[in-house]
Amino acid sequence: MNINSPHQYPLFHKAVIESGGPTSRALHPYDSGLHEEQFQMFLTLTSCSGLSDTAILPCLRNASEASIVEASNTVFAHWNPSVRWAWQPVIDKDLISRRPLSAWKSGNYANVPILTGFNHNEGTMYVPKTTTTSAQFREFWAELLPHLGNEELDVVEQLYPDPAVYPDSEYLDTRGLDVGAQYKRLEAAYGHYAYVCPVRQTAQFSKTPVYLYHWATNRTILGGANHGDQMWYETFDPSTTSVSSTHKELAGVFHDYIVSFVLTGDPNAVKGRWKRPVWEAWGKKGEQEHKTMVFGAGNDERAGGKGKGVIAELLNDTWGSKQCEFWWSQTPNVED
Repeated sequence: MNINSPHQYPLFHKAVIESGGPTSRALHPYDSGLHEEQFQMFLTLTSCSGLSDTAILPCLRNASEASIVEASNTVFAHWNPSVRWAWQPVIDKDLISRRPLSAWKSGNYANVPILTGFNHNEGTMYVPKTTTTSAQFREFWAELLPHLGNEELDVVEQLYPDPAVYPDSEYLDTRGLDVGAQYKRLEAAYGHYAYVCPVRQTAQFSKTPVYLYHWATNRTILGGANHGDQMWYETFDPSTTSVSSTHKELAGVFHDYIVSFVLTGDPNAVKGRWKRPVWEAWGKKGEQEHKTMVFGAGNDERAGGKGKGVIAELLNDTWGSKQCEFWWSQTPNVED
């Protein structure tokens, strides 16, 4: 979000953006109704409610550290199941000066090369694993995004075919895990909404080269290619390089790309130790050439399988594109 601020130009020469993008999730004004409700709950738990504005901070300063931490954790836990988290960044009209989509459309932001990407199963660690019924799937979205009407909720249901209705749905869970029947469907939809599609918006709007990756290495049966899994590879961490020779090469290739980009703004410029394919920028050759570097597709060694997959392959960025068209259409809506 900081590169979207017109005040931050001197700070950025290039950017590696992970865990989504500027348009990820809801970004509320500092005085939004949701955050006010969360703050009032916090004040009640710290025995600082009902005071004048000028008396609130002195009251909180006099509270014990333990009570502050407990209240903070309680508020977060209360809102966690709906993923309407407390204590998120807000639009303060200074550090975050405006809605990120407005910043992208204005063209007034830090024009720097970007390396960014998403993982195949971004939603697995966030959505309720007990989601069992079709109604619960729909209720999750109605609560998370109150601006969605019945028509929009119907579209969400169509984009992610209900396994309870369509036995051939890709979201039919046959893994035999202790999760709800709608969990696989919900994690896919949330992963697109919160991470995959906002990352693509970064590539779509940025005027400068954007190098997009799709992390597809299956780490666990439940989590798949989970949120943040790529971090240990980009740092060439022993926890990944010791898994197998394939994972060592995967980590080495990804690490070389990252280091080259950090040094030059181009993941291909520095040769590095490992042989790797040329990583083209997203849309470099025109609107029909949306490319992404897919890492580790077909590898399930860490999840107990024997598939070694493909280390790195530059492919057309089409996975989930239809779903992203819908989520992009919802980005302009205020989510308060």
